[in-house]
Amino acid sequence: MKVHAILNRDGGTLRTTDLDLLSTTIRDEFRIHGHEIEVDVLSSSEIGEVIATQSRRTDLDVLMVAGGDGTVSSAAAAVAGSRIALGLLPAGTMNLFARSLQIPLDLDVAVRALATGRIAAVDIASVNGEYFVHQFAVGLHARMVRMRERLDYASRIGKMWASVRAIGSAIQNMSTVELKLDVDGKRETIKTPAVAISNNIYGDGHVPFADDPQGGKLGIYLMRSSDRGAVLKLTADMMRGAWKANEHLTVSGADEITIEYKGSKTHRRAVMDGELKDLARLSKVKIHKGGLNVLVPDEVTFV
Repeated sequence: MKVHAILNRDGGTLRTTDLDLLSTTIRDEFRIHGHEIEVDVLSSSEIGEVIATQSRRTDLDVLMVAGGDGTVSSAAAAVAGSRIALGLLPAGTMNLFARSLQIPLDLDVAVRALATGRIAAVDIASVNGEYFVHQFAVGLHARMVRMRERLDYASRIGKMWASVRAIGSAIQNMSTVELKLDVDGKRETIKTPAVAISNNIYGDGHVPFADDPQGGKLGIYLMRSSDRGAVLKLTADMMRGAWKANEHLTVSGADEITIEYKGSKTHRRAVMDGELKDLARLSKVKIHKGGLNVLVPDEVTFV
């Protein structure tokens, strides 16, 4: 395979990683197994242009990235629907899409697993044509991310602690949002603190990621209570994979979901793969079955 790897020096855990050593490890491991590989170490400001350039190559088999959610999502969107596969090194805070793809969370182990890996087609979702690999959310999650951005952190642990603080603040200052939903033709108007839509339905007993990245269904999660205690409990239940037992959460699967929003505030009122987005008046969410080629360890169980 011909592989181009991009390491975001400003993203995720790479801010505190020896990138010269990691680059050497990647080159050596992939070359040992007969692959051609190039490695770029870039700043966040350079990443977008290089991802776009590499995704247009006709001789490339894998575009591999290491960084936070934004880096992974950008690379996935750039190669979705093409023959180029996404390679993912888990350098984010939670690495939820990497978990779905059964990629080891230790970077050195992940490099070795991907160097002997194979290409598989998995699902990817989109909102109004913009791709995401993990989740699109409206309400509480977006408020939490906005609050977290005001806090200083310089490490993975620091970001996790900032997230905990932001969740507490967001719940304390919680508001609701009124939405009109169309879920595979079933319509409902709901006033809720939070709505989330996932690329495939989350599994049980662990942090929120899909066990089957080829499941072929969006997951939609509707919070049915605006009581602060209930929302706090749901947040904890989601993080430990106990969402099925929560009486205030409705979960269903769908092929297509439409969200209509008529509120006065649209700026940065949604979050997609961890990045704040403006909330459109009409959001059409779809799943694209097998729409993304990915490099995965040879022993994955979902293929």
